[in-house]
Amino acid sequence: MNIIFFSSSFDTIDEWKKRHNIEVCTSCYDLNSLNAQLNSSDSAIIIADYDSVAIDINHWISSSTLPQNLIVLERAPEITTGKMLVYHGVKAYGNSRMLTHHYMQMLQTVKNGNIWTYPALTSKLTPTTQKNSLNDDAKKLLENRLSQKESEVVYLILEGLTNDAIASRMDITTRTVKAHVSSIFSKLHINDRVSLVLLLK
Repeated sequence: MNIIFFSSSFDTIDEWKKRHNIEVCTSCYDLNSLNAQLNSSDSAIIIADYDSVAIDINHWISSSTLPQNLIVLERAPEITTGKMLVYHGVKAYGNSRMLTHHYMQMLQTVKNGNIWTYPALTSKLTPTTQKNSLNDDAKKLLENRLSQKESEVVYLILEGLTNDAIASRMDITTRTVKAHVSSIFSKLHINDRVSLVLLLK
């Protein structure tokens, strides 16, 4: 899958290439070159620099023309910005100066068709985590499709807990938690935690 860096800043794209040791990619510094590249490429992941091309990204959102595999990075990521972008279809949002292992994890998650965000944002993608904060339709979905233990795991996921923390809270093994999470995703036809939050919000 072709990687396209989109930023009006030459320095930012150079920094991304050096930081993550990337040799095979395409650099686009304006919307015209990006559109030309998208027209000639079957599948691409766009990594956009929100600090320099936010106007273009916001235009895509307002006109419902957001590219399919769009990752948005920002020097100082904010929860509110991240929530807005993910809710509108952005596949990943994070710090433009993230460590390489986080970058690779993010890229692989998006390649797999899933959504990636940093933990603090993931836990905030739902406004509150109390059971009574879910609407009746979401509660009914959980009751109809999940076991009581699986529902309990869902509420702990919505609190932003990791698998290890859920295991500790429920006094079960992390392996058991992973099995519950896998079953939850299968029964709800979703692929990841962010999708779970978006489904139930």
